[in-house]
Amino acid sequence: MCPGGTVVAATSEEGRVATNGMSQYSRNERNANSGLVVAIDPARDYPGTPLAGIALQRHWEERAFVAGGSDYCAPAQRVGDFLDGRASTALGSVTPSYRPGVTPTDLAACLPDFVIAAMREALPVFGRQIRGYDHPDAVMTGVETRTSSPVRFTRGADFQSLNTAGLYPAGEGAGYAGGILSAAVDGIKVAEAVALRIAA
Repeated sequence: MCPGGTVVAATSEEGRVATNGMSQYSRNERNANSGLVVAIDPARDYPGTPLAGIALQRHWEERAFVAGGSDYCAPAQRVGDFLDGRASTALGSVTPSYRPGVTPTDLAACLPDFVIAAMREALPVFGRQIRGYDHPDAVMTGVETRTSSPVRFTRGADFQSLNTAGLYPAGEGAGYAGGILSAAVDGIKVAEAVALRIAA
């Protein structure tokens, strides 16, 4: 959750759109933004080679590129339209922060069905916990496909890489976290394992 934050472009490949969110230190931008994280199961959702997760990301980022107008604008949908299962044709009272801009559309065109179903179930629940979270004019901007690495660097019980002694894969980039807090916790665990090895 980024209070007073901005949805930013995270695209790294031609013909794809990926988003992320951030706040400046002042946290005084006009909107708040947060990502909705939906669990995926490698065995069910992207079976195959160790790089199948990257293929999954690329597939949905390509769909987002097309849904956004094939010009690096991001696809966006009003929450009210999303919950009612209809495409957005215009935005409401909330002005999106994403640059270069957004294209009102139906996010179902660029997310798997099970993700759409999970978000439709979750948004009203979040709205009961945080007033305004499911406001009909709130803007959903897609897609954020890089919450954590699609490839996990395997490590043993001592947190060292199974392939390279002395290497300690950690955090989001290594596939062991899905956000700032979980990455910090994983980093602490790894640091403790390194300290134990040094002390031995």
